[in-house]
Amino acid sequence: MSFSIEQIARHPKFVSSLRFLAEALRNRYDHGPRIARMLASHQRWLLTQTAYALHLEYDPAVPGSGLTVVGLRDLITHHRVASRNTVLSFIDELLTYRFLMLAPGHVRRPRRYVPTEASLTGMFGWCLSNLATLDLLDDGGRAAALAAAPQLMDLAQPRMARYCLEAEVWREPPESVGLFLWTEAGGLVVDYIMSQMDLSGEPGPQIDIGRIDARALAAHFMISRTHLQRLLRKSADRGDIGWYDETKKTRMWISRDFLDQYCGWQAVKLAAIDEAFAWARQVTGQPDQKS
Repeated sequence: MSFSIEQIARHPKFVSSLRFLAEALRNRYDHGPRIARMLASHQRWLLTQTAYALHLEYDPAVPGSGLTVVGLRDLITHHRVASRNTVLSFIDELLTYRFLMLAPGHVRRPRRYVPTEASLTGMFGWCLSNLATLDLLDDGGRAAALAAAPQLMDLAQPRMARYCLEAEVWREPPESVGLFLWTEAGGLVVDYIMSQMDLSGEPGPQIDIGRIDARALAAHFMISRTHLQRLLRKSADRGDIGWYDETKKTRMWISRDFLDQYCGWQAVKLAAIDEAFAWARQVTGQPDQKS
């Protein structure tokens, strides 16, 4: 039995589990900045997850299956996620940084690509972190089950990725969230903010984030300070974030409405992962998620 979107979004432990996920993703960035940036904007997230799904769906009996430029381009442009040129640049970047390589022995066109070990490890870690986040809601054993049977990801990831690509509610984040996530490294900034939430006090209209050093944060995420300040200013103009010390702008808060919208949007992805993983366990005869 998997969680619905509504069950996740309204779960009393969801905010604290999201903070856990944000911290886990931050740690992934610290240990592998370049690969973490592949998921750091929403467009790149959709490109990466779709590309990986195509790779896992490869069937030698089906001509043109697997990860090809044509296959990725057709899916991505159909859903208006990115242009043809953006898809081509994305593949070129993955090849340049050795996150992708030509399939061994593959000479026919369209050319088929496969992830390198770094990409395989990165995607596995991402899936593990998201399953561990779901486990915090019900004391489940999803992450342990994946660690014990890594092949479950090969079934679950394409199912999750295609659902997210086709679901407009995930493809199009709420405006307050999209302001960050449609920009380069914006997802890293949101993860950092969410990881700093102070959840010790009584629920109120503002959640304390603590001290934010924009200069240090921009340097850490390899983005310009001007770009980061522009993002924060736009968000503040909407009332989604603000500062307790308006003059110095160091101690930040986020609005309850911003957090609620972010939670509702993240619940879509986590419900998709939960359903896909439960389905993978069922078709492979794995035991129930409770440990």
